[in-house]
Amino acid sequence: MKKLILSTVLLLALSLSFTSCRDEAKKAGDAVENAVDATEKAVESAAEATEAAASDVAEGAKEVANDAAEAVESAVDAAGEAVDNAATKAGDAVDGVVEKAGETVDGAVDAAADKLKAAH
Repeated sequence: MKKLILSTVLLLALSLSFTSCRDEAKKAGDAVENAVDATEKAVESAAEATEAAASDVAEGAKEVANDAAEAVESAVDAAGEAVDNAATKAGDAVDGVVEKAGETVDGAVDAAADKLKAAH
């Protein structure tokens, strides 16, 4: 009778351990699937964040380029105005020199005419 009871207990213990191992294997498989799903979601989130960051960088670069173009345009306008002002001032100076030269020539002609009249 003892053998029968011990055999029954042994069989019961073995069946419980096999069932327990199957459950643990299933749990491990579920854990692996959950880990794979979580990894896929993390990769997707990282890809979306990277795409958003790249878009932000591209937009920022576009704004910087536009600002630089506006700055260059302003500098070109300012340089054009400076050249115009310099040309106007140079023209005024040349006009002044020509006028003075004309007055000097007129004075010299008048003086020469006066000397000629005095000499005759």
